[in-house]
Amino acid sequence: MAILEILTAPDPVLKKKAAPVVDVNDSIRALLDDMLETMYDAPGIGLAAPQVGILQQVIVIDVSEDDEGAKPVKMINPEITWASEELASYEEGCLSVPKSFGDVERPEKVKVKYLDENGAPQEMEAYGLLATCIQHEIDHLNGKLFIDHISRLKRAIIIKKLTKLKKTG
Repeated sequence: MAILEILTAPDPVLKKKAAPVVDVNDSIRALLDDMLETMYDAPGIGLAAPQVGILQQVIVIDVSEDDEGAKPVKMINPEITWASEELASYEEGCLSVPKSFGDVERPEKVKVKYLDENGAPQEMEAYGLLATCIQHEIDHLNGKLFIDHISRLKRAIIIKKLTKLKKTG
């Protein structure tokens, strides 16, 4: 397993759409494991392959409260099949948008279908933080960041700050 480099905004890769995984094989399973290790090291609760420069529809999530209760979720080609009309607002952050946060309103509950690490079809119903995290990570697969859901002014301030951080190292 390896810790991968996490890209930060405004890296253009983060704005590109990821391609569906055609074959769930050992390299995809290794990517999932590396992404989990990277996410835990960061530390974060979700990571999408485009955030580590790989334009494949692969995400990992773990919203458990502590290490001993770790319940990682690995999703390949995730697709939301249903979303509730009820909305929930969470203060979101992102490993690709460091030290920046914003309130984002999303459906409170979702159903998602995906392939597991063995290529088997799965379906999950999620609510609360897990539902928010799934939607956040699927956004990455579509070239969207959480800052695309906040006001233009706040987004501009965050991008300016990140650009300055990149220049100063």
